[in-house]
Amino acid sequence: MLSWKDKVAVVTGAASGIGRELAIVLSEQGCRLALSDINEEGLAETKRLVEQAGGTVHTQKIDVAKRGEIEAWAVSIMEAYGQVDIVINNAGVTVVDSAEQISYDDFEWIVNINFWGVVYGCKTFLPYLRQSPDAYLVNISSIFGMISIPTQSAYNATKFAVRGYTESLRQELHDSTITVSCVHPGGIKTSISRNARHHLRPGLTQERETMIDQFENELTRTTPRRAAEVIVRGMQRKKKRILIGADARLIDWVVRTFPTGYEFFVRLGFKRSLR
Repeated sequence: MLSWKDKVAVVTGAASGIGRELAIVLSEQGCRLALSDINEEGLAETKRLVEQAGGTVHTQKIDVAKRGEIEAWAVSIMEAYGQVDIVINNAGVTVVDSAEQISYDDFEWIVNINFWGVVYGCKTFLPYLRQSPDAYLVNISSIFGMISIPTQSAYNATKFAVRGYTESLRQELHDSTITVSCVHPGGIKTSISRNARHHLRPGLTQERETMIDQFENELTRTTPRRAAEVIVRGMQRKKKRILIGADARLIDWVVRTFPTGYEFFVRLGFKRSLR
């Protein structure tokens, strides 16, 4: 296993879920951490957990949708550590609504966080990563960056965009010292569903709490800790695409086998969920 002792790892969206567990796992690997989130309380708890285990961590409240905040954060990280070796753009949100009825405000909100947040994170930190002899850049997409479903058009759009952007960037950096990976988690037991913007419309979605409970009980099979371990192992193996969970691997196969035919099964499953 590669030694990551004293490498500096940057993780966005570190207040909970996969981001928090990535911070803990990377700290266990010997990394010094720079963590951000818009949720100060959750971020403080992540910091406590890392420091309790003997890790070194620098935290900052950041809205990844604001380029200036990302750029200022990068400067503060360099002042604190003098280097950046790993960047994981993890922060993300979702909106539940139809493509026809979603508001422009909601669409801009999710694009600014899920896509522009990744772009800002990449462009801001790439000059620092180029100074590292063995650097890693990891962008978190989703299984919804491989397959589309009703009521998730905006989320699908951003996660497909992250995938396309990351795969292009990886090719551009092929001859550099930077390894680029795109991560596609399946159902992970995180708070993204409860923190989503839900819009209830007749015939479109169930009651909000019922839908969230169904999603968490039936579709989230992987713990954030397990997801973080898979990501870190994939990074160490320099994998280009990291799939998390049996559901992600199944969906990857289905989309490759039935590139448009999968929509029939999605529609069938969606109709059943509304009963």
